[in-house]
Amino acid sequence: MAEQDVLVVIPCLNESEHIESLIRQILENYKTCRLVIVDGGSSDGTRSIVSQLADQDSRVRLLDNPKKIQSAGVNLAIEEYGEGYECFIRMDAHATYPENFISSLMTEFEKLSADSVVVSMQTCGHSRFQEMVAITQNSLLGNGGSTHRNKVQEGQWVKHGHHALMRVSAFQAVGGYNESYVANEDFELDHRLTEAGYRIWHTAETVMNYYPRKTLTSLFGQYHRNGVGVASHTLQHRKSLKLRQALPMLVFPSALLLLLAPVSFVFLLPAVLWCFVCVGYGLVLGVYNRSLYGCLSGLAAATMHMGWSLGFCGEIVNGLTRRLKGRAY
Repeated sequence: MAEQDVLVVIPCLNESEHIESLIRQILENYKTCRLVIVDGGSSDGTRSIVSQLADQDSRVRLLDNPKKIQSAGVNLAIEEYGEGYECFIRMDAHATYPENFISSLMTEFEKLSADSVVVSMQTCGHSRFQEMVAITQNSLLGNGGSTHRNKVQEGQWVKHGHHALMRVSAFQAVGGYNESYVANEDFELDHRLTEAGYRIWHTAETVMNYYPRKTLTSLFGQYHRNGVGVASHTLQHRKSLKLRQALPMLVFPSALLLLLAPVSFVFLLPAVLWCFVCVGYGLVLGVYNRSLYGCLSGLAAATMHMGWSLGFCGEIVNGLTRRLKGRAY
């Protein structure tokens, strides 16, 4: 099968560690592509690396993203370069991909006439800390059984998955990513796509490997933003939470109940149960993966759950407050 022209979009910020190898891999393995790196203001040398590669190969373009967030970056890339392309592929600079990633997506796209082709995401780590986080995020404790966080055995039509390939006309028809979302913009876009009748295919032909944050602080911040994003979607589209979302949402309220512990020991139970699950499940994961550091997975899980819950609850309160103020006027 002959290669088709394809637009590859990589939103990034401070990815000097990964960006060059990713760009070179794409250029080497897929000849007929336009590669747009949308940079949100990197200060670690990422821009210099991309600029040098752009000077060497006309297929590479560096595009400034003044709004910094990924949703705005992808929207800008499609606005600037999307004309004339049937589809585009979104890739993450903080990840690695098999050499046939793009060709596998294009084959699925052509064979099924899908409007979007999504993939599974496996987490892996360079450092011991990332190893611990990866074990957590690949487990039920860390991903709640999310379909795209587990490798599928066979392809299936879904309502959401990790974004990889999308038909340009479908993306534009629903208005692209919602730039008011600090995270979870992919889930919100998939909701609008399926509501509009577009079809999303979760392929089993390829998968991406993602590298997690390097510190507990940055991990907490990431999941806090994810919680805010899910809350934004819940308020905007009036959608109820799935069980895998509702359970971690209760973590912050459980911590607040500790303030009532002097009244009754009963108020201790939710937080104690959560800690017991995190620590116990973490030990099981460590043994199962034969990893000493994996035994600390409960720490990563607790950080992720608390960040997510705090972000979700805070945005729900803020969102309801904004609505009440709006009605007052």
